[in-house]
Amino acid sequence: MVYRDGLRMGTLSRHPETGWRANGWLDLGLRWLLGGLFVLASAHKIMDPAAFAKIIFGYDLFPAVAINLIAIILPYIELTAGLALITGVYPRAAAVVLSGLLMGFILAISINAWRGHVFDCGCFSSGEAALWQGTPGWMLGRNGLLLFMGWSITTFRGQRKIVVRSG
Repeated sequence: MVYRDGLRMGTLSRHPETGWRANGWLDLGLRWLLGGLFVLASAHKIMDPAAFAKIIFGYDLFPAVAINLIAIILPYIELTAGLALITGVYPRAAAVVLSGLLMGFILAISINAWRGHVFDCGCFSSGEAALWQGTPGWMLGRNGLLLFMGWSITTFRGQRKIVVRSG
């Protein structure tokens, strides 16, 4: 690290590490919140992959041969990246993975909203009483907020709190 005027400088830029993007406690809270949400979201998908496959099929975006593979693999990616954020194992890499998933979710929801297609997002539970289920605008706003949280974790410039392995 480079020091200037007694302040630690970031490796990505020559600006002092100050402000909300260098607040370790804010970073920890965002990591726990985003990681916990993805762990929660993965639970019902892991327990009932057949129901999740039906939800993926309802999006009408993927070839039939890929649906079961997506339904089996995607929840474990969510679980692994979520646990990595919570435990502090390569939190930046985990945030990049989850941000990529969120961008894919935003794209899938946008395409179906544009088509006027009614669908179950399958985010936190399946069925009509799905938690956080709402209009496509609500789902896009929620995922946009989660994407902002992922970006904040990825671009964090301070000293991380409770980190097992940094990356």
